[in-house]
Amino acid sequence: MTMHVDLLIRAGWIVPAQPRDVVYHDHCLAIARGRIVDILPVDEARRRCEAKIDLHLPDHVLIPGLVNAHTHAAMSLFRGLADDLPLMTWLQNHIWPAEATWVREEFVRQGTELAIAEMIRGGTTCFNDMYFFPQETALAASQAGMRATVGLIMIDFPTAWASGPDEYLSKGLELHERYRGDPLIRTAFAPHAPYTVSDEPLRRLNIYAEELDLPIHIHLHETASEVETALAQRGERPLKRLAALGLLSPRLLAVHMTQLEAQEIEQLAATGVHVLHCPESNLKLASGFCPVAELSRAGVNVALGTDGAASNNDLDMFGEMRTAALLAKAVSGDASAISAIDALRMATINGARALGLEHEIGSLEPGKSADVVAVDLGVLETRPVFHPASHLVYACGRHQVTDVWIAGKQVLRKGRLTTLDEAQLRAQADVWGARIVSTDRSQ
Repeated sequence: MTMHVDLLIRAGWIVPAQPRDVVYHDHCLAIARGRIVDILPVDEARRRCEAKIDLHLPDHVLIPGLVNAHTHAAMSLFRGLADDLPLMTWLQNHIWPAEATWVREEFVRQGTELAIAEMIRGGTTCFNDMYFFPQETALAASQAGMRATVGLIMIDFPTAWASGPDEYLSKGLELHERYRGDPLIRTAFAPHAPYTVSDEPLRRLNIYAEELDLPIHIHLHETASEVETALAQRGERPLKRLAALGLLSPRLLAVHMTQLEAQEIEQLAATGVHVLHCPESNLKLASGFCPVAELSRAGVNVALGTDGAASNNDLDMFGEMRTAALLAKAVSGDASAISAIDALRMATINGARALGLEHEIGSLEPGKSADVVAVDLGVLETRPVFHPASHLVYACGRHQVTDVWIAGKQVLRKGRLTTLDEAQLRAQADVWGARIVSTDRSQ
């Protein structure tokens, strides 16, 4: 019986991420109406499939679209603004003043467009964001055909986006309703951190999160100073405070988590909390080391994020995979702590699971959305190929991504964006750079 499909991709290798250790050699990925319908050996595909587009990529490996589990996308316009500084100095003396001056609707929309372009070019098809003016983030992602979970920001103090917790919440709920049922845009509550959000707003968010079945995305235990300050001011560690407020559950997405005790790791595993690991940002800001090997052994789901380009300074998930794998080995003293396939899963199915999207994205399986990335292993730097998953983590660079599909729509074709204007993005970024540098004291 003939199978009619929109796209048939024949690749040298397919690494589906799930099942965990499977690699398909000389197989075809069949896509119809934006979804994966089958993965077939080449000979069988030739017999069974009639495709509108038949794409032959013999030197490529196909992988699931990468999930960037923690971003501040619009902060791409602050890339390199203030480097080589401790976290609180960086925030208080440079980033917060720059945000107060510049962050408005246009900044967020154009900064997010720049970030989306970078992410697509690097194989990321979904990002989980936390920033002001989230309606602009959602609009930019929707227009670019990008998948996003948009954070409904909450913070105690007033900003250009809202005057206080009540307005943050009402605006967030309005945005959630606007995108309810959207095929690409989801929402999550995004209280910034325990030190910037008080108990009552956190309680209210938790109630709404239960009612609406939304994640809660929060910076947590990012630095030793954060934990020490909480102990001095409240007499308890931030995680204990969130537990008392009832926030520890599979809805909680805890970002960074560099300061953890053994009993806290057990608590995270028991309550189903997801950890969003940002290794390169943590290294650059000297925030500490997330105990990824211990978390994984305990059964905690660990996903990968880049953080914002202002503190990383890129949105390169290939770099994060490599750093995460190498750092976990060094921190644990165990060279087998996090394998290449573990790192790839952290950037794909684990990220999807954290966002509640594991039935839709995160792996190449029949029935799932066709969020697919083609990576060229034909270049000298990745030859010969013994284990494609190993190359993806330890040898590849994002420049080897050639083609990207999101829900079956091609958003990168032979290295060129199809839904965004690269020249326009470059011009917009340069305009912002000139504006920002005129007011920053570090320049």
